[in-house]
Amino acid sequence: MPKRTDLHRILVIGSGPIVIGQGCEFDYSGAQACKALRREGYQVILINSNPATIMTDPEFADVTYIEPLTPDVLRLIIEKERPDAILPTMGGQTGLNLAMALYHDGTLEREGITLIGANAAAIEVAEDRELFRAAMTEIGLKMPESAAVTTVQAALDFAETIGFPVLVRASFTLGGTGGGIAQTPEELRRLADIGLTESPIGQILVDQSVIGWKEYELEIMRDKKDNFVVVCSIENLDPMGVHTGDSITVAPIQTLTDREMQRLRDMARLIVRRVGLETGGANVQFAVNPADGSVVVVEMNPRVSRSSALASKATGFPIAKIAALVAVGYTLDEITNDITRKTKASFEPSLDYVVVKIPRWNFEKFRGTDNTLGPQMKAIGEVMAIGRTFAE
Repeated sequence: MPKRTDLHRILVIGSGPIVIGQGCEFDYSGAQACKALRREGYQVILINSNPATIMTDPEFADVTYIEPLTPDVLRLIIEKERPDAILPTMGGQTGLNLAMALYHDGTLEREGITLIGANAAAIEVAEDRELFRAAMTEIGLKMPESAAVTTVQAALDFAETIGFPVLVRASFTLGGTGGGIAQTPEELRRLADIGLTESPIGQILVDQSVIGWKEYELEIMRDKKDNFVVVCSIENLDPMGVHTGDSITVAPIQTLTDREMQRLRDMARLIVRRVGLETGGANVQFAVNPADGSVVVVEMNPRVSRSSALASKATGFPIAKIAALVAVGYTLDEITNDITRKTKASFEPSLDYVVVKIPRWNFEKFRGTDNTLGPQMKAIGEVMAIGRTFAE
């Protein structure tokens, strides 16, 4: 399927300032996407509030705005530049939240703008904890027992029914912001208060604890024709309860049999179809009980994520570039692999080596912070190493 000719000007939303949980990996993705779109002849309009990024260099976009990332500023830029489409999936959680704000206030419909990469319905289902839970139940997949609540009292009432400890996660946030593990009602009251403040929609999810379970991630890519590839499988060395950004991770997965791996792959395909992510990359996370092998779905990110940068570097598969190309109508079997120059992007990368990522913390600079690792990300960066075996 050739690229879309009804689109001429595309607005790309950057991820904004580099903060813990949202760092240079989104700059890497955005720069790749802008480059790919310009090469295809599209005019790229970029907005990012951080001038110290690669993607805001003059060669990456036709027009670059270094402005605050707010719906009001975005509306003014849309009125001036008249883009045909917005690509929100390269700007991390910031990009998705801004796109949804413009969708809900009617700006996109009024200006006749299409969301590419992920449509509003898919973002809504993947990011709204309650809708995602209902979607997983519909396709027969298990999730930890949980409830989406909007008040502290509702959180306490639910925790009483499932028992402590519980995991608290805020909706529409990045890097586990506003989340934590509550062992007692007092801790839950404190965490629920923070989470409800941090969530842009004032909603938190209170989860039954799966702390200590093994955690796995799949980086996947899908196109308009439902071609589906698992770009990279990632295993977290740290168990559930430690944020993936704070965990030592290994790619490909080392401790699952082929049958178990195929099971996760089939589940990921079901999830992406049900959520409705038609084109682009996504990150799906699973927890596996080491005692009996039962699997639950943790979450899905319908965008280029922190793990995407690691997966791209580990496999040589440029996830952000290919996500941008499938967003404008190409299919995976039309995109040539940059490394082999012969095979297409529909061929899954297979690794005969092992990649290990180790996070970097800076607690000596942030003296007042608690250095206990939990569901909220604290690492400021990471280092990657490649070897023939895990031991190496």
